[in-house]
Amino acid sequence: MHKLVVLASGSGSNFQSIINSVKDGTIKGASIEALIAGKSGIEAIERAKKNEIPVYTLGAEFESELIEILDELNPDLIILAGFLKKIPSEIIDKYPNKIINIHPSLLPKYGGKNFYGMKVHQAVIEAGDDVSGCTVHYVNEIYDAGKIIDQVTVPVKADDTPETLSKRILKQEHQLYPKVIQKLLNNKN
Repeated sequence: MHKLVVLASGSGSNFQSIINSVKDGTIKGASIEALIAGKSGIEAIERAKKNEIPVYTLGAEFESELIEILDELNPDLIILAGFLKKIPSEIIDKYPNKIINIHPSLLPKYGGKNFYGMKVHQAVIEAGDDVSGCTVHYVNEIYDAGKIIDQVTVPVKADDTPETLSKRILKQEHQLYPKVIQKLLNNKN
């Protein structure tokens, strides 16, 4: 059984799609061992509690706490789902090609520090791009610069707002992330 650990800092809608995919068998042979929350009071924690998934909330000693939790859990795959803190180099070195993230653009466009959430969609619309999408990538020392695993494109409509574009991309994220997770787990067998 592959052990998954999810890190989140917000609502956790991608976390929920992973929970659902483990339950319905889209992600086979895996269990979600824990949610590591970037802060308290987030909706992702409620999602974990409803699904009886253990929760760890990071505090002021973020880096050492994260290392200690991951050492204890020894995950096969670390999944970032809206986790906004930078993963320390020590963890990246310890878990090579075992940490993945999903980003709401077609990387390398609109990635990097401060490009998250609605800021990404606003930038796409302001640039006049006719296509956007989402990207799953490995995590390295530079925000959103790890090797791309898979992408899905989404057309940008003439009347799109950041909110309408975000909704269409999020639907694709919820399908792409579980598919990529299963593919990576298949490669570990």
